[in-house]
Amino acid sequence: MTKRASSPGRGPRRSWCRAVLAVVIGLSPVALAGCNETTQDVVGSIPTDYRLRHPIVIEEANRATELFIGSGRSGLTEAQRADVLGLGRSWIREGTGAITIDLPADTTNARAARDSVREIQAVLGAAGVPARAIRVHNYRPADPRVFATIRLTYPRVVADAGPCGVWPEDLGPSINNPSYLENKPYHNFGCAVQRNIAAMVDNPADLVQPRAETPAYTSRRDAAFEKYRKGESTTATYPEADKAKLSDVGK
Repeated sequence: MTKRASSPGRGPRRSWCRAVLAVVIGLSPVALAGCNETTQDVVGSIPTDYRLRHPIVIEEANRATELFIGSGRSGLTEAQRADVLGLGRSWIREGTGAITIDLPADTTNARAARDSVREIQAVLGAAGVPARAIRVHNYRPADPRVFATIRLTYPRVVADAGPCGVWPEDLGPSINNPSYLENKPYHNFGCAVQRNIAAMVDNPADLVQPRAETPAYTSRRDAAFEKYRKGESTTATYPEADKAKLSDVGK
């Protein structure tokens, strides 16, 4: 038999039970036992499981690298070339769109920035990025006091969770905090763990589905089975292992 959920102080069933109690009081303990009803917890709008409250979502976001080019210098420094090279290699692995190079216009370093574009394109080409995957756009800074940089961006698939640091209720006992009396976790509980997991995962697709298995090394497997059939040891021997030891302890 399915029982209907009820809440304290509401519903006609509790009023009916009180009326029956007033009639049968003092008659029989068995009759009084019929007034004991079972209540069920009604799930609120906010789940108690931190994985449902702060879910890890897969979305597309931009990765950006900024290059500071002074007005009196054209070209990249050694550290900047390494940044551009690393961005190009990362684009090959995770990029989902073209690399956009945003150049400052009408600034003191606009000419030096234009002279650095060819070197940026050359470094990206050395990393394996095709020329058709590189786009150049001009932009004007909204605040002239801000140093205008060359921005390199491209879209990629990332995992994210949060936002964290949301405290809609008090942590301690309070009349405005019913979750404390119900022994439920606070709203921000588990958010940092979810964000750290999302930040550490190398491939966000691993959170959704497992990767495909690589083909088996059949030649090595056949050799091991042949030794097993003959009754020989299937472990590999390393004759040079003893020469690398620094101590004879254990012999």
